Amino acid sequence: MKGKYFAGIDIGSTMTKVIIYSEGIRGQVIGPTGPEHRHLANIVMEDALAQARIPFEAVDYVVATGYGRINVPFADKQITEISCHARGVLHFFPNAGTVIDIGGQDAKGIKIANNRVVDFVMNDKCAAGTGRFLEVIAETLGVNIKDMGPLSLKARNKVKISSICTIFAEQEVVSQLSEGIPVEDIIAGLHEAIAGRAFRMASKLKIEGDVVFTGGVAKNTGMVKALESHLGRPVYICREPLITGAMGAALLGKELVEKAMESGKAIKIKERKLTTARVF
Repeated sequence: MKGKYFAGIDIGSTMTKVIIYSEGIRGQVIGPTGPEHRHLANIVMEDALAQARIPFEAVDYVVATGYGRINVPFADKQITEISCHARGVLHFFPNAGTVIDIGGQDAKGIKIANNRVVDFVMNDKCAAGTGRFLEVIAETLGVNIKDMGPLSLKARNKVKISSICTIFAEQEVVSQLSEGIPVEDIIAGLHEAIAGRAFRMASKLKIEGDVVFTGGVAKNTGMVKALESHLGRPVYICREPLITGAMGAALLGKELVEKAMESGKAIKIKERKLTTARVF
C-alpha cells in the first residue's frame, strides 16, 4: 500500500509511544504518560505527525494499544497490548518465539508460533521486578537509574536479594549499605533477582525460538546480562525496545485496511481531529 500512512499509539503505565508507518517508520515519539491520557495522546500524535511531515488527515488508520488505549479519542480501533507487542516484535525479529517484556509497572511473557500469539503470562499485580521497582531502588542507592546497568557490570561479589517486593527490598538494600557492601554488588544482586523472576515467568510458556527482550528495562545492560545468564542464550533487543507495541499497532492497522480492501468491505474510520491548542 504505497503512499499510505498508519499510526500506532501505545499508552503504557509510565510511557506513551507513537509510530507513524509508511513503508518504514516516518515518525516516532516517546514520552511520559502522565495523568491526562486524552490530552497527551493528542500531543504525542501531533509531534509524530510533525516528524513525518504530514497532516492528520493523511493518516489512513489509527490503532491504540496499552492499558490506556480506551483514552485515545481519535483511534479507529483498540487492540490488546499482547497482540501488538507480538506483531511489532515479529517485524523486527521474524524468528522470535518468546518475548519477555518488562515495563514500568508490569512484566509479561508472550509465546509466538506460526506468526501469532499462542500463549502469554503477565505479572501485573504489583510493581515488583519492573522499571518502577528499579527507580525506587536507584533513589535509595543515590544513583541515576541509567547508571545501574554499567555499575552492576563492575560487581565482584553480587549479593543475594531475598525479596523483590519493593518495600522489603528497599529495607534490605538500606541494611546492606549500612554494612558497607559496594553499590555495584547490590545492584548486580537486584538484577539477578529480577532476571530470575522474569525467567520463571517466561518458563511457564516453554521458552522456544529466539528470545526478544522488550520494554524500558531492556535498556539496562546489567539486566540483559543477568537474563541471558538465566536463559543460557542471548536475547535480541530492538534499537529502541520501547516501540514494539506502537509498531505492532500501526502494522495491524495496515493489515486491517489491506484485508478490507481485498474483500471489498468498507472499514470504519473516525473523523480526523486533534483537540490540543497546538497547530500542526
